[in-house]
Amino acid sequence: MNILRLFIALFFLIPATLPALEPPAQSNVPLEIAFTARQPHADPFNTVVLDVTFTDPAGTSRKVPAFWAGGDRWKVRYASPLTGLHRWQSTCSDPADEGLHAVAGSVEIAAYTGDNPLFQHGPVRVATDKRHFEHADGTPFFWLGDTWWMGLCSRMSWPEDFQKLTADRKAKGFNVVQIVAGLYPDMNPFDPRGANEAGFPWQPDYTAIRPEYFDAADTRLRYLTGQGMTPCIVGAWGYFMPWMGPEKLKAHWRYLIARYGSYPVIWCAAGEANLPWYRAANFPSDDRAQVHGWTEVLRSIRATDPFRRPLTIHPTAINRYTARNATDDEALLDFDLLQTPHGQREAVPVAVKATRDTYGATPAMPVINGEASYEMLNDSLPTAWTRAMFWLCTVNGAKGHTYGANGIWQVNRPGQPHGPSPTANSSPTGYGVITWEEAMNLPGSTQMGLGKRFFESLPWTQLTPMPESVAWAEGDPGDPLTAPQACGIGEELRAVYVLDPRAIVVRKLAPAGKYQLIHFDPVTGERTTPVELTADANGDYRCEPPSHGHDWVLLITKKP
Repeated sequence: MNILRLFIALFFLIPATLPALEPPAQSNVPLEIAFTARQPHADPFNTVVLDVTFTDPAGTSRKVPAFWAGGDRWKVRYASPLTGLHRWQSTCSDPADEGLHAVAGSVEIAAYTGDNPLFQHGPVRVATDKRHFEHADGTPFFWLGDTWWMGLCSRMSWPEDFQKLTADRKAKGFNVVQIVAGLYPDMNPFDPRGANEAGFPWQPDYTAIRPEYFDAADTRLRYLTGQGMTPCIVGAWGYFMPWMGPEKLKAHWRYLIARYGSYPVIWCAAGEANLPWYRAANFPSDDRAQVHGWTEVLRSIRATDPFRRPLTIHPTAINRYTARNATDDEALLDFDLLQTPHGQREAVPVAVKATRDTYGATPAMPVINGEASYEMLNDSLPTAWTRAMFWLCTVNGAKGHTYGANGIWQVNRPGQPHGPSPTANSSPTGYGVITWEEAMNLPGSTQMGLGKRFFESLPWTQLTPMPESVAWAEGDPGDPLTAPQACGIGEELRAVYVLDPRAIVVRKLAPAGKYQLIHFDPVTGERTTPVELTADANGDYRCEPPSHGHDWVLLITKKP
């Protein structure tokens, strides 16, 4: 060993035989360490298990899974909020391989110096009240998600398309992207529509994973986090369970955790976990055998992930609309991800009831509607109902919402739509031909951002559903689930969403209390000039609708 090599090794407190770390190492930012095997391994993905135990400056140790990077290469990725010296040592299932086993070193992590909120404030977690999300330093995080199920396939080109869509969503206030790790919905396995620039994520017959697929996926997921967007990574669609089995899917998830667990991500074990394959004899149904398998996978994710990223599962809209119905063990979930029907007024009572029920369920956990009334689904679903789902869910207890636009989730391109679904009697055009770029500019995504900013202007983490505090002012009350909806803070604040341009009465204000009132337009984001009001002796106040003739929002705040 020459003098210069020895000096460099001692400077970094790393044995001189180890590969160099990628600088700079900063708090919360993933770093990577590479390993090279010294022994041949005929089937490395299936026969070699490599873990690296990191010990941080506080003395806490974490066993981080490493991933096979192809050939004789393995990598481990690590991130920590703590500055200072972090020591590490590898453990390999083949102790004779000196390139992988009992390799030790350390890395110095400095304070983060940039302005990315995911690194400045830390990754997203569930807050201690079990009702909302926050960054690791306690900064509140209002979830506004977009649905890019097939965003890792080559039909969403890199870098042009992917970066363009990311920039648009970031500008509108989105901060979460729901994206599937290659095992997609709405197509046959190994369908060419699902390949990325490097092909498919698994070898035929699922004999081994293909690292080159995930090398290409890395560039996109790293870009999202670099733009302050949190990927909600969906491991696979539910019907892969009978094809791959729990053990292969656990291996798939171990690989995802090794690749992306150090990133500021959120985990979704599976999409539509309880829905069987489209051509199965029991389609559509609430497939409990799949649920049992995915519960095993959820448990494995919990045991494998050293970073403890928030975990959920995505249900199908059959029977019950909650993630709790897609697992045998609700304790494995950090938050409830709903799917309610893609519809118009008929979908309203279902979305309201599902949100209320899950908000009131035990154990308590944050509620997000992860799929509801995609804008322009079948090239026809009106924006008004996509917008309504945001407001109906948030005033009934959800602390955020996921939007979806037809054309984006399945990545329709000009002259190259996604095409037919595997379902029987599917239309040749599938769910529609609107392109992803046309869908990007639909008005609903802008209106989601306006709604998010409305709530962020309030003490939104303290808002609780108050359905009994608002009603139609006159006429048949009708279905209470389609009546005006409200949330608030006791007698201090009330936010009301009203589907129809009809007068309402707000109740449970302070008797004869003095308040300030504004109307908020959920279409344009405009706020009226505040006016003062006085509740009557019963704490009631009648309010007329604005003149624009569509759904509307009312904000009433108590004067000091």
